[in-house]
Amino acid sequence: MVPVIAYFGPPGTFTEMALDAVLAAHQSSAGLDLSGGIDRVAASSPAATIAMVRSGEADYGCVPIESSMEGSVPATMDALVPSTSDDADGRVQAFAETVLDISFTIAAVSPLPAAEVRTIAAYPVASAQVRRRVGELFPNAQFVISSSNAAAAQDVAAGKADAAVTTGLAARLSGLVVLADGVADAREATTRFLFLGRPGIPLPRTGTDRTSVILDLSNEPGSLMAAMNEFASRGIDLTRIESRPQRDESQGRSIAGRYRFFLDAVGHIDDAAVAEALAALQRRCERVVFLGSWPAVRTTGSAPPDHTESLAWVESMRRGGK
Repeated sequence: MVPVIAYFGPPGTFTEMALDAVLAAHQSSAGLDLSGGIDRVAASSPAATIAMVRSGEADYGCVPIESSMEGSVPATMDALVPSTSDDADGRVQAFAETVLDISFTIAAVSPLPAAEVRTIAAYPVASAQVRRRVGELFPNAQFVISSSNAAAAQDVAAGKADAAVTTGLAARLSGLVVLADGVADAREATTRFLFLGRPGIPLPRTGTDRTSVILDLSNEPGSLMAAMNEFASRGIDLTRIESRPQRDESQGRSIAGRYRFFLDAVGHIDDAAVAEALAALQRRCERVVFLGSWPAVRTTGSAPPDHTESLAWVESMRRGGK
């Protein structure tokens, strides 16, 4: 049966381009065989993409998780949290990631002098990455909000704005004319994307991996420091620590003063040090949501220590060795 893969659409978004990159990288990976063709479905938001995976409507999903310019994507972070205390009922798991270099195309229905561009449709994450450069190129323009980079092109084609901050692919799909290309406020801007599915066996350890968890901590002094120490005391490098307000999903509200924490660590659950840390967190925290271990792209940080020798020593003691 051909797997269904949802992505944050519509067609022409960077997320669809990221999906293509994941498919190219994992055509025949052990445990993630996508070589037999797929059925791709565009979803209206990162949350909708993850909901399709969670419900079984899609086998996998692709969503943006982190921009080098704007940080993590809150809509994705919130949607990754299972809506009930029973994680098995709603947990999704990351199996792969990809990183795209990001710059934007400014496109319109027809060639326009820069001074005549008054409104520019843009997804908020995109407008934040091009605000200075767009101000230089189109000094009379103001941003109007679109629901995605590809939707910005569709909005311009529908006459809702003079120009769009979009992708080259989306501009072509909407029949637009390029006014400016390679637009970005900073060189080497990137966005990281996750490839998600329902819980399963992680891809094999590669030695350059990333493990991610969500923590709900007890509301007492030192709980965050104690959780961080489970990594630090084992020599595990954390590459991302972020918080989001906890929510009461049954009533659709935030819980004042309570936060949950999203952590990325260097290493794989099959690394003994990482497994030890996760086990300790499961004992210590109110809830630990395992988001997965997967091969990292453009890794930073140090690999976890190799416990092979010490584990062999313990095993020899169990067997009565000297």
